Amino acid sequence: MVRFMALDRVENMGRTGVYYFSWSIFFLVTTLLVGLATRLFITESGGFDAELALPTLAGLLLPGLAVGIILGGIFAATMSTTDSQILSCSAVLSEDFNIGTGVWAKRLATVAVTLSALAIGLFATANVFTLVIYAWSALGCSIGPLVITHALGARPTEKTALVMLFTGLATALSWRYFGFNAIVYEGLPGMASSFMVFGLGQLIGHNPAHQ
Repeated sequence: MVRFMALDRVENMGRTGVYYFSWSIFFLVTTLLVGLATRLFITESGGFDAELALPTLAGLLLPGLAVGIILGGIFAATMSTTDSQILSCSAVLSEDFNIGTGVWAKRLATVAVTLSALAIGLFATANVFTLVIYAWSALGCSIGPLVITHALGARPTEKTALVMLFTGLATALSWRYFGFNAIVYEGLPGMASSFMVFGLGQLIGHNPAHQ
């Protein structure tokens, strides 16, 4: 979304889409191939941490210099994502929630977000991949339907938008908490419930009795 929002001209939308989705497809295919190669070369899957698949596979197949490059890329990508997310969250606290003004407010917000992320990383029982899936479910089910409805030209009221956000979030978290994600990924019921709220809001909004 940020890449498309940063366009200098609307005419470049098509070219940007080609660049972005070409790299995304290449990345996804490469990731899939790494996973399949790991299943092929690492036969002892019992107790194996899937998050270590790439460095383990690199250690088996590549010389030392190439393994170092792979590990450097992993840490660079991790740190790049981490600092971007921390700065985004601290900006939300200092700007959108208006916890204070000035440089010190932004610094305190950054420290608070960093400590919260550190506490989750140290004390959470799930691995990083599970936590990321959890976070993406919550994010996608809360703001995803709102983004889609706005992209399609619909304009829900502020009250409807807030109910959509919290309904999708609550449904996704509850679905995973009760273990229903083993049957269906929580993104489906979470987004479906949010779209249902939007549909009900549209029906009520067009009811003459509520005009």
